[in-house]
Amino acid sequence: MAEFTPTVPARVLPPVTVRDLPEPPRATWRFIGPGLVGAGVGLASGEFILWPYIASQVGLVFIWGAAIGIITQWFLNMEIERYTLATGETALTGFSRMWKHWGLVFVLMTLASNLWPGWVTTSATMVTYLTGAGEGAVRWIAIGLLLLIAFGLTLAPVIYIALERVIFAKVALVVILIVVAIIVAITADSWVQLGKGLTVGAQFPVPPLDFAVLMGAIAYAGAGGGQNLCQSNWIRDKGFGMGLYVPRLVSPVTGQEEAAASTGFQFAPTKENLARWRAWWRFANLEQAWTFGLVTFVTIALMSMLAYSTVFGRSGLENSIEFLRVEGQVLQETVGTWFGVLFWVIGALALFAAAMGIVDYTSRLAADTIKTVYLSKSSASENKIYFVTVWAIALIGIGILLLGFDQPLILLVFSACFAAVMMFVYSILLIVLNRRSLPDAIKVRSYRLGALIWSVAFFGTLTVLVVIQQAQTLFGG
Repeated sequence: MAEFTPTVPARVLPPVTVRDLPEPPRATWRFIGPGLVGAGVGLASGEFILWPYIASQVGLVFIWGAAIGIITQWFLNMEIERYTLATGETALTGFSRMWKHWGLVFVLMTLASNLWPGWVTTSATMVTYLTGAGEGAVRWIAIGLLLLIAFGLTLAPVIYIALERVIFAKVALVVILIVVAIIVAITADSWVQLGKGLTVGAQFPVPPLDFAVLMGAIAYAGAGGGQNLCQSNWIRDKGFGMGLYVPRLVSPVTGQEEAAASTGFQFAPTKENLARWRAWWRFANLEQAWTFGLVTFVTIALMSMLAYSTVFGRSGLENSIEFLRVEGQVLQETVGTWFGVLFWVIGALALFAAAMGIVDYTSRLAADTIKTVYLSKSSASENKIYFVTVWAIALIGIGILLLGFDQPLILLVFSACFAAVMMFVYSILLIVLNRRSLPDAIKVRSYRLGALIWSVAFFGTLTVLVVIQQAQTLFGG
């Protein structure tokens, strides 16, 4: 075929290099991981608190909402992965090629959502349930966890491998909890109700649950906000597609840095390259479906069934970490002390792993954007920027905890808005990116384009609802 001219725009950032797509993996099990990391990081307060809380209030009639949310995010994740598989660049870099500051906008919104250390105090609070320590101990336990996260992420020779191992261990622990729960705690009636919640008994619950809570539960089943964007970074570090040509993030202390390419790559749509593409695309879709999709749904469903079996109909339950304390106490009373303790142990470890993942993806997004867009000619490597960002997040969190600040209302409100706004905007940008920047043979089309249009409509509606509700919270009325 004639000499290929790259379709990736080069107005803002340097042009990509033309290079053949690597051969797809023969031992595919070696490449399984990014989807499970996404599921493991996402299995946090939503899966342990929000969905079980919904089950405690209205039963399992709304479990179909989790399936809708997870399917929507699967399509989003695959379009985020499409650009990285084809170029080795992250989706944020692709957005920045359209307008220089798109990446920075998303990074700032992600930082604003995650800078307050509420995501680590939930794990610390679970530890106090186990130890019997008072509420005053939460601060000091959370500080210890922040330091452990910072050291763990910046001393591991290859950061993705360390995170993947932590998440694999977390998922294994959650599986143990679920298996034990099926044997000793989940009732036969909850299985019947699960079936109804997915078929004839499915319905959209009426009060006592707030409409925005239900919409948010659908939207963020699994991940949400900036975490979905980090699928680009995780599959690149795993060596998917053209990401195989991009060096992985390593510790500037214990790792060995490689010379990083300043731009991404693109393959000419030859017969051979397109055959490799189809194999990579098929594998990436299956990996994401079985690990992110299936693991997330099974966890939400079974944790909701556990809550339904133990606390459904109980008055005074809160949609907060307090919910887990009550559920653990009821499990101690109905099953045995040992099971309540096991529930809290695995919950604390799972929430800690999620907190580590939150620091990782926030820092990855920041380091990737800062290095690629703003410091491309600087001697500062992406690894060092990542290192600084991780420790900045940890130290700011420690400072907030030491000063004894509660999360101010305005930051809580903004955090609730940012995730919905981000997903609405990047759903639009993914349509533009994956239609204009990729060759015709691999651009998004057909039902996948329809899924992105659905995502724009859904998250756009959610954005309007959340902004209105949170404005009322701030200003009254």
